[in-house]
Amino acid sequence: MSSASQDTPAAPGSTALDPAIAARLKRTEDGLLPAVAQQYDTGEVLMLGWMDDEALHRTLTTGRCTYWSRSRSEYWVKGDTSGHLQHVKSVALDCDGDTLLVQVDQVGAACHTGARTCFDEDVLLPR
Repeated sequence: MSSASQDTPAAPGSTALDPAIAARLKRTEDGLLPAVAQQYDTGEVLMLGWMDDEALHRTLTTGRCTYWSRSRSEYWVKGDTSGHLQHVKSVALDCDGDTLLVQVDQVGAACHTGARTCFDEDVLLPR
């Protein structure tokens, strides 16, 4: 876990995130954006995490994915405790400004269960 934690996500505009980027973000009521992590070279969808402005700023400036944990109410850098790192290749904002696509080079498992991806266990098929 990251040692930089706080009780609530950072308020929009209260971080060092570029104001031009911050102005484009459409956050949930609690100030968060869903961030889909995708393996950059295969397109494999790995996981979904949540970012606020500060987590996005840290992700962009460190090259490592930082998320906001809604269950623990703190920032966490993917791989700090597990060793399963996400090296950021690119970050894209969707056309509505309400979702991030983070292309990463995943080292080890992306899922907290130890699986490569969070989306391979329970595939639901249409009828």
